[in-house]
Amino acid sequence: MTREEFAARISQAPLLMDGATGSNLMKAGMPRGVCAERWILEHPQPLLALQQQYVAAGSQLLIAPTFTANRIYLAQHGLEDQVASLNAALVALSRQAAGGKALVAGDMATLGRADLSYETMLEVYTEQAQALNAAGVDLFVVETLMGHEEAVAALEACRMTAEDKAVCCSFSVTADGMLYFGGNVYDAAEQVEGFGADAVGVNCSVGPDQLESVVRTLHERLSVPILAKPNAGMPQIDEAGNAHYAMTPPDFARQMKKLQEAGARLLGGCCGTTPEDIAALREIL
Repeated sequence: MTREEFAARISQAPLLMDGATGSNLMKAGMPRGVCAERWILEHPQPLLALQQQYVAAGSQLLIAPTFTANRIYLAQHGLEDQVASLNAALVALSRQAAGGKALVAGDMATLGRADLSYETMLEVYTEQAQALNAAGVDLFVVETLMGHEEAVAALEACRMTAEDKAVCCSFSVTADGMLYFGGNVYDAAEQVEGFGADAVGVNCSVGPDQLESVVRTLHERLSVPILAKPNAGMPQIDEAGNAHYAMTPPDFARQMKKLQEAGARLLGGCCGTTPEDIAALREIL
């Protein structure tokens, strides 16, 4: 999807994204601490079923499960030489699930480290962007970003790889818009818009009930579309370390409607959300 095609699509109507992947795969049996990418390829049915349910619920954009399919994360499992093959196989799974009814985005994410040089981040992101582009993704979604430098590095990597392909950048923030690696999302968003991001927004961390002011301010300060993909509220952690999300699909949808009214044009869910949340969101939109 070219940048022009993306802009035209978003101008016509809000784009409904998918919901959580990781939290739902853990419900389906994925153990903690495993390499999610390898587990998915060894157990493809839970991912296929989940993404097919998102499409049935109304998702117009599936995010391929390539969240940590980069050299730094894969090295923890001895798979650093499999970046290209893993990204290709995971994109193919999402393309199968989409069945021609939804776009498929290549997913890149925070590297989780504030100590990396810009050159290192650019090299890591470029390798994954090239793998995703070769796999035929429709666009790039760079999500859960914790700092402005990694956002710019990821965006530059995508632009060098596929100059005219749409790129969305999404930050993980606190309820007051602060970034976890320092600074605030408003300045960071303006910076990545200036470097050519086609949409900018927020995902993960908090629920939609805590992001209305953040989304409204982003909408006021930026000219590109705003993305909102929050969690299903704040999680409660049980004694076993499992996260439980209390926000019901109707509650999630009502709060997401407020984010749409505040200016969000790409809407979906992150941790704790399910196909039922997306169906409720589609209905209220």
